Amino acid sequence: MANTISETELAALLTETGHKHHQAYAESDGADPEWALWYAGYIQAKLWDGAGRLPGQSELIYLLVKADREFTASGDDGPWPRYYARLLLEALA
Repeated sequence: MANTISETELAALLTETGHKHHQAYAESDGADPEWALWYAGYIQAKLWDGAGRLPGQSELIYLLVKADREFTASGDDGPWPRYYARLLLEALA
């Protein structure tokens, strides 16, 4: 099934998610060891089937953590949302 959300749109959703998460965890300056769980719930509620299929929460958590680890290891200094969006869309295609 083809993606109906673009990489740019998903990157924007990831940016929005990051801002919302930081607001929710403002008292801890955004620190949250379970951040991927929070992100997955927020993204899942907004994304629905825009990625071509609706991923389960556990799959989305896995993909977010994988994207985070790969981005950190890559040394990429570009925007993280774009990197994550590309990985997520490739995995969900």
